[in-house]
Amino acid sequence: MNKKLLKVNHLSVRFHTPEGVARAVDGVSFEIKPCQTLALVGESGCGKSITSLSIMGLLPVSGRIHAGRILFDGQNLPDSDSEEMRRIRGRDISMIFQEPMTSLNPVLTIGRQVAEPLMIHNNFSKAEAYSKALIWLNRVRIPDAEKRMNDYPHRLSGGMRQRVMIAMAMVCQPRLLIADEPTTALDVTIQAQILSLMVSLKEKLNMSVLLITHDLGVVAQMAEKVVVMYAGQVVEEAGVTDLFERPFHPYTQGLLKSAPRFGTLRSARTGRLSEIPGTVPRLTRIITGCKFAERCPSSFSLCRERPGIFEVREGQYVRCWLGDA
Repeated sequence: MNKKLLKVNHLSVRFHTPEGVARAVDGVSFEIKPCQTLALVGESGCGKSITSLSIMGLLPVSGRIHAGRILFDGQNLPDSDSEEMRRIRGRDISMIFQEPMTSLNPVLTIGRQVAEPLMIHNNFSKAEAYSKALIWLNRVRIPDAEKRMNDYPHRLSGGMRQRVMIAMAMVCQPRLLIADEPTTALDVTIQAQILSLMVSLKEKLNMSVLLITHDLGVVAQMAEKVVVMYAGQVVEEAGVTDLFERPFHPYTQGLLKSAPRFGTLRSARTGRLSEIPGTVPRLTRIITGCKFAERCPSSFSLCRERPGIFEVREGQYVRCWLGDA
């Protein structure tokens, strides 16, 4: 299946700050096919969440799309007016936000918040929408769902609030789900349950997923394709197996080496976890060459020039001069 549901093409997003212009997203491109899960990974501040907010048309007022296109089923979303974007959000594209406690409305009941998208987008009556909301709360395995319909968010645990967010995002059966760090605040047991739930619902609804995370374990469990971002740029793109088994970009290699593995505690007696030296450059700083060069163990003279994207193996692309060898 070669059709692309979402195509992000050379997207650049800028913020005007007291320190200068911050290039939060700098020429990012990737594609998602129908029923595919793509993971955006990288350190905090690399541009993952800003990319997702650009797709949703929810950038903060200080940010704007400077260049590029976001094609959803052939429609360029930045060209859409606010009314059209409101129709698309929730109906065709939904998002699970990073922190459910701040994303849920504290003065509305759980039932009202899950039912509301159906009344807005599908013209359901209140009774129909509440009936469907109850079905979805049961589907995401909320215990005693009928009673919970009348509860407010503060009465739910973190795991249950995240399940409510999933129900809200999926109740209109969107074609694309954006999940921004969906398990970041949950303990390991609840995290596994949420991921299993998302995989199950994705398969039932034949839905595409854009997964935003820094957790490589989550990527391995859910994604088919991975895009690695650094300082607002895509530095590597590959299938999930190729990326884990044969990472090419020095930054990707550093990320994988720094991830804890089974046996890490035992090895910690004699040494520390691997780390990437240095820090991410400020987004307001203009860098003419490779943005990772100052932290890269393999940098050389050519890195003073900005590298393009090179295909190093079939389906695996890197932004690195080593890929041009």
